[in-house]
Amino acid sequence: MNLKDLATKPQLVKMTLDDEDIISQYGEPLDFWVYDKQPIDQFLKMASSAKDDIGALGLTVKGLVLDEQGNEIIQDGTALPGSVLMKVLNKVVDSLGK
Repeated sequence: MNLKDLATKPQLVKMTLDDEDIISQYGEPLDFWVYDKQPIDQFLKMASSAKDDIGALGLTVKGLVLDEQGNEIIQDGTALPGSVLMKVLNKVVDSLGK
């Protein structure tokens, strides 16, 4: 297979937070979307942030966490609850690391 065959346009992928803590606190799963592939600069930024600075990783993930139309969920002046943000970070890192 040619490597070129793997170079496709990114697709939005639905992710769901549905662990016991989320269900008990919010009464239902929480959905968000990410692109299944990221530009190399974004991927490298996230990979280097994961080792050194969780704050930088949070800022990087801000641009990755999207709604079903591909719009950023976290806008200027808004934030997710800390416990939800950590679960989102873990889900995104796990997913993109595969």
